[in-house]
Amino acid sequence: MPGEPQHGEPAQAADQPPILPPPSTGPQLARAVLDAARARREANRPRRRTGGGGDAGGAGSGGRRLRGYSGPGPDPRDPQLFGDVLARLVKARGWQRPAAEATVFGAWERVVGPEVAKHSRPVKLENGELTVEAESTAWATQLRLLARSLLRQIAAEVGHNVVTKLHIHGPAAPSWSKGPRRVRGRGPRDTYG
Repeated sequence: MPGEPQHGEPAQAADQPPILPPPSTGPQLARAVLDAARARREANRPRRRTGGGGDAGGAGSGGRRLRGYSGPGPDPRDPQLFGDVLARLVKARGWQRPAAEATVFGAWERVVGPEVAKHSRPVKLENGELTVEAESTAWATQLRLLARSLLRQIAAEVGHNVVTKLHIHGPAAPSWSKGPRRVRGRGPRDTYG
């Protein structure tokens, strides 16, 4: 037929304008632009090899980062409690012993109880030996009698082998050995506590 294109001829004559698809509306146009942007992004994305094994990669697996919503179950992308994150950091850095030693000083009342903490304070911790200063000589004597139970309480709170021995002493009395004139003798006794 004279009006139909023959095999090997173009579908339209050169003198006719090209046939365009109908103009897109708002949602169709937005979808087309989004699809084009995704196609460009996928074409430009460098391909990474995965180690196999089927693990999509979690917080510590070294794989690809999970995308999208986490879903109803536990997921490494879920918000974490600050205490849990801090505990993992302390363990990863090997700070357990310094943190336990700091707890003895920072939470003394919680470690030994409010009554004992009201009348004593930790002074120094070296090589597992804790020096405690009592407010009076009477309290120093009482704490010496309670030393074993105090060691058990400290071990229960901060861990074993952090504090292995207690050195308990009373308050420091003023020194009478200063001054131009000094009388030899016994000097003052236990009158300051």
